[in-house]
Amino acid sequence: MTTPLRSTDSDALSSEAAQVLRKLALNEDLKWRVPEDPLLGPLARKIASRFVAGESLPDAVDRAQQILARGHRVNVEYLGESCRDAQRATAEADVFAEAARLLPPGCSISLDLSHIGLAVDEELVLANASRIAQATRDNNREMIISAEGSDRTDAVLAIHRALCERFEHVGITVQARLHRTAEDLPKLLALPGRIRLVKGAFLEPEDIAYPREAPALTAAYLTYARQLIDSGHLCSIATHDWELLRHIDNHLDGRRHKDAAWEFETLLGLGPDRLDAMAERGHPTREYVVFGTEWWLYVCNRLAEDPQRLLQAVVDAAS
Repeated sequence: MTTPLRSTDSDALSSEAAQVLRKLALNEDLKWRVPEDPLLGPLARKIASRFVAGESLPDAVDRAQQILARGHRVNVEYLGESCRDAQRATAEADVFAEAARLLPPGCSISLDLSHIGLAVDEELVLANASRIAQATRDNNREMIISAEGSDRTDAVLAIHRALCERFEHVGITVQARLHRTAEDLPKLLALPGRIRLVKGAFLEPEDIAYPREAPALTAAYLTYARQLIDSGHLCSIATHDWELLRHIDNHLDGRRHKDAAWEFETLLGLGPDRLDAMAERGHPTREYVVFGTEWWLYVCNRLAEDPQRLLQAVVDAAS
């Protein structure tokens, strides 16, 4: 007779599965090999379709229009972190500039700086990011710099500061998991541009970041969310955690307005019920949409955030 798993065993197994997925998400070779594999590719695409709008900009435009019709704003990102070729990084920046022109009103643009040259050269990434910033400003939309691993945080913040010297609509993403955020956030509040608060999904040592399941992470997220909201600074509270959403809604204590400085944001495929609930409460809401061919590492991180999603992935792959 098989002995059933105890809850502690199940928790340990889930944590181990999450760690494995985060390690897979660091394997840059897999982002090419999995989608192109004749056996794995079609199955992986079925799993990815829950989280990714499609592989082309028109796919993202179509999905953005659907979300806008539901009454939510949209944040669009073209996937492709850790680009190590200068020519390709510049060509990828062209896609972001085109997205700035073609996406409907109500859409912001997000990007990994390592997608457009951070992994190659500081001057290259600043030139490409400036070009995208100009395109987004010309089309009256926000630009948000996405979070990357802690080994890149100093470089990401330095480019953001440089952009803020010329542009007022360039925002930044901060991770509540990182211990350094306690010191970074007050400095960012002195700069223009929206601040997007996320938990953080990257594989990090405990001396750098709180574990994803730690109560200290919940406490840190709430502290930073309250700090952002009370400051009056433009901010996005990006979470799918019902407990966090309830606490933050209670903190707002009836403060609701469609033009508020804050907004609540969830990722495509993960939190439409959360968005609808917060919109019904009178808060501005936004859904984060990604597109592109380099979706495998992104999907690994989404599954790692909640290993229960592996069960849904099995269902999606078999559908």
